[in-house]
Amino acid sequence: MAERDRLRDYRGKRDFGRTGEPRGSGESAGDRPRFVVQIHDASTMHFDFRLQVDDVLKSWSVPKGPSADPKDKRLAVPTEDHPLEYEEFEGVIPRGEYGGGTVIVWDHGTYEPLSHDRRGRPVDFAESLERGHATFRLSGAKLRGEYALTRFRGDGSGDGEEAWLLVKRAGGRARTHGAPDPRRARSAVSGRTLAQVASDANGE
Repeated sequence: MAERDRLRDYRGKRDFGRTGEPRGSGESAGDRPRFVVQIHDASTMHFDFRLQVDDVLKSWSVPKGPSADPKDKRLAVPTEDHPLEYEEFEGVIPRGEYGGGTVIVWDHGTYEPLSHDRRGRPVDFAESLERGHATFRLSGAKLRGEYALTRFRGDGSGDGEEAWLLVKRAGGRARTHGAPDPRRARSAVSGRTLAQVASDANGE
């Protein structure tokens, strides 16, 4: 699917004359795919987990946030693809705009696809997501190690509500702490909290 088509839903939900969110150019940067975790203080506080796949960020809303504890199984609900430039977006989406509220970049970095078939042969990462199970190794400032995304409801066709689980894989130097308190968490980009970003946007 063409890049502009993949971003059709994203662009159709936003008025770029009002929101500072990036429209997206589709230009890829770097050799290794990127990931970002943003905290979004919208009508319901949540984390947004995004993985670069080709020229877009595949995105999931994770209400409780990703956890470094392998015992935690985090619900992850797919949302529309976002442009690569969204990795750097931090600010306030105006009230009345889709997803209005404050956003900070809690963590970002690169990831290594690890998906393989039963014979141990590598599987294209986009294909593994289509099949409903993908494994990857995160290299971020806060999240590190192997994770898996597994679809447990829906078939990815768009018919019916689709839901996934995001789980830290056991092994290595696994940590056992969960996601941070979103209101106290600080941006990996600016060091600011949600409240500080909102205050700066209001000129306070």
